[in-house]
Amino acid sequence: MSLEELRNQIDSLDNQMLEILNKRMDVVKQVGELKKQTQTVIYRPEREKQIVDRLVAANNGLLNRAAIEAIYLEIFAVSRNLELPERIAYLGPEGSFTHQAAESRFGAMSDYLALPNIRSVFESIDTGRARFGVVPIENNLEGIVKETIDLLNETDLKIVSEVIISVHFTFATKAEKLSDIKRIYSKDIAFGQCEKFLNDYFGGKEDDFFVQVDSTSKAAKLAASETDSAAICSHIAAKLFDVPILFDNIQDSAQNRTRFFIIGKDFINQKSGNDKTTIIAKLPEDGKPGTLVRFLQEFESQGINLLKIESRPVKEGEQFNFWFLMEFDGYFLDESVQTIMSKHASEIKWLGSYVKTQ
Repeated sequence: MSLEELRNQIDSLDNQMLEILNKRMDVVKQVGELKKQTQTVIYRPEREKQIVDRLVAANNGLLNRAAIEAIYLEIFAVSRNLELPERIAYLGPEGSFTHQAAESRFGAMSDYLALPNIRSVFESIDTGRARFGVVPIENNLEGIVKETIDLLNETDLKIVSEVIISVHFTFATKAEKLSDIKRIYSKDIAFGQCEKFLNDYFGGKEDDFFVQVDSTSKAAKLAASETDSAAICSHIAAKLFDVPILFDNIQDSAQNRTRFFIIGKDFINQKSGNDKTTIIAKLPEDGKPGTLVRFLQEFESQGINLLKIESRPVKEGEQFNFWFLMEFDGYFLDESVQTIMSKHASEIKWLGSYVKTQ
């Protein structure tokens, strides 16, 4: 079969897919109208996971799970905007990895609100200026984001879902040759995580060749306006500011991953069968030894797998007291989980049960 014949076959298949997608959107619109009447939440992460799981199980072609998920996450995002357009707040600026995480779940069509700090994201959700917020919770190399944990403790917002993305840095420039580059812009942490690349290609350069800025997004914006400069930035920032990518995946570690929370107000997920629950535990300060150990042993006795425990200072009084953010496998209405939560009702704050992504 000739190249032209193959291209014609692809065009025909694309026309069929477009027709089917439009039929799907017609049904989605009907679902949206029904949800408006019943005041049902539009975003249902557990339902989206069920669809992807079903398609992966039925798949017998070349697409793997990652490919199916990438295609359908965008379809889901377009569908949600047809049902009910929603504003999404995230830790800015535009082109940040948080922006990338937000788009990975809510698509390119959503109404996004880039905010200067994590607290302002929480406030935008609490006041109703945005429906959902996206904030970082931890990086596997840098550790936990303390401000996010503290604000989950201070507010009544809930965790809707988690998003985990691999952190890939790109080297973007409008320069024709590497020798034309007079300076490289980026954030200090990005310079540190791309040290090997910089040593290989720009070893021996003076310190003022490497210019630190507030964000990798700002680095991309500067590189867009200066043809003799470059930026170490995210792929989405290079795309946003139209800076050609010369090298991709220049980070030292291929295992660099960041986890984000999608937060919302008065939100409860339905059980998916593969859930994670996050709580805050404020144990009694009775001075008795072993209080924390006994509390943790209750999870073992109920057969609950603990995934994470982080301590944070109470910040009240003169004593060194702590509260704990804890994560474990299971849904908050599971009998085993309820056994613990009902027993410690005054000591536990439930932050959310949501689809586990890993």
